[in-house]
Amino acid sequence: MNAVLISAEELRESTEENLRLLDVRWQLGDPEGPQQYQNGHIPGAVFVDLDTELAALPTPAQGRHPLPDPEQLQKCARSWGLCAGDPVVVYDALGGMSAARAWWLLRWAGITDVRILDGGLPAWLRSGGALATGVEPDPELGDIELDPGRLPVIDADAAARWEGVLIDARAAERYRGEQEPVDPRAGHIPGAISAPTSENLGEDGCFLPAELLRRRYHDLGDEPVAVYCGSGITAAHAIAALAVVGVEAALYPGSWSQWAHDSKRPVATGA
Repeated sequence: MNAVLISAEELRESTEENLRLLDVRWQLGDPEGPQQYQNGHIPGAVFVDLDTELAALPTPAQGRHPLPDPEQLQKCARSWGLCAGDPVVVYDALGGMSAARAWWLLRWAGITDVRILDGGLPAWLRSGGALATGVEPDPELGDIELDPGRLPVIDADAAARWEGVLIDARAAERYRGEQEPVDPRAGHIPGAISAPTSENLGEDGCFLPAELLRRRYHDLGDEPVAVYCGSGITAAHAIAALAVVGVEAALYPGSWSQWAHDSKRPVATGA
């Protein structure tokens, strides 16, 4: 069993006691995650609101999805029913693009047994998994004690002077500055390389096999790696892909949504 991912077949066959399932369906500009959950979710899963439970309030100075206050995150985790030692599986319907934020945050907060459902809800359905509708009963309040700071994080100043590999996980056209649908300036952090998160996935929406991920990131060498995206969400997906092949990477949570709002920060464009 992969320490980062769990397949739909493995999940269906799991006999792990107290397994906690978190439904983290979210997409930029789409507020319908709660309704999608009610329309059909893996039985027993608890819906997690990415905007309000996995992030602090957005500000131009901090970005669209700042890291949540640790005390608030712990309160949310307990409301999901998490207790010490519980294995956790997170999923969405987009190949882990939003679920990876929950994976990263919980790992950052000290929970070691948390995995992403590889391929998400579509893979679950392909495997013959059943769906539940409506809202699950509120889980019994958990007692989890979080210990934040267990994964590396960098800020804008560190990104500006990063001496290793700085990965921009956004779509290539946003990296090049040809499009910018959300933030006030187009382009990328000078020195960053483009590695779109979407290219971590195969046509089936599952992560590429480890050997292909290793080939994709083969130029990283032994240099320290940091990742950013638009607002720190899909960058977590890149960090998960790197973790699959044994590479630890730091997250820049503010990402482009913070950098682009600071007029003092330089912007590069082009390939």
